[in-house]
Amino acid sequence: MNQVHIRQTLASEAARCRALIRRGEHAGPTAGLAPGCVQANLMILPRPLADEFLLFCQRNPKPCPLLAVTEPGQYAVPAAGDGIDLRRDVPKYRVWRHGELVSEPGDLMDVWQDDLVSFLIGCSFSFEEALLADGIDVRHISQGVNVPMYRTSIPTAGAASLNGPLVVSMRPMKASDAIRAIQITSRFPSVHGAPVHLGDPAHIGIRDIGRPDYGDPVTIHKDEIPVFWACGVTPQAIIHTVKPAFSITHAPGHMLITDISNTSLASF
Repeated sequence: MNQVHIRQTLASEAARCRALIRRGEHAGPTAGLAPGCVQANLMILPRPLADEFLLFCQRNPKPCPLLAVTEPGQYAVPAAGDGIDLRRDVPKYRVWRHGELVSEPGDLMDVWQDDLVSFLIGCSFSFEEALLADGIDVRHISQGVNVPMYRTSIPTAGAASLNGPLVVSMRPMKASDAIRAIQITSRFPSVHGAPVHLGDPAHIGIRDIGRPDYGDPVTIHKDEIPVFWACGVTPQAIIHTVKPAFSITHAPGHMLITDISNTSLASF
């Protein structure tokens, strides 16, 4: 199978999944959907805050690796996929006002504004495919739940009015698998890259590993250690801290599926 045919096949599957989401036939987390395709976190802000957030992403590339940025009011993203509509192609959105979550709609048709700028941010679901291919268990996938995510005591690099804590996602692994996971995920800086912490969660301010701030808890066996990656949900912690008048994100684990291939993001 040549590369053109592979890209066409991936794009077709991504479009099929987006169509299911748009019709309301898939409303849950997107982990495991459209294998081979990049999934993206979403941050949508009014134009006056967009420049600040762009600077924030540049200063915090681990949690916020940018895949695409739209013009104000634009909801199509041709670079990420043919026919993408950012107002309708995420299973669950979050609408925030003054830092408070006010709704989790299945589309944005009632709240969309012409000044909104959308940021597509790399997602760790992309490197999970490489972990699975190497025989490493990805616990939230094998248990059929949403990935556990935690606010930490690690500060982000602030930009103007934007600041707050780093959010991490966690996957438990045996030590030997954790070493291999570092090697594998280091190849994917556009989707968070290597872990930011291994071992004792208290060292990064996590008090109870069994109670994630976002997502679901997973089983951690006695011979395993928790491995933490920077997470694209970090902007939601920033919203909670800074409390902008209006903003929109994806619901954690409910991502935008793009036509971009995971392998195209590998740096080596």
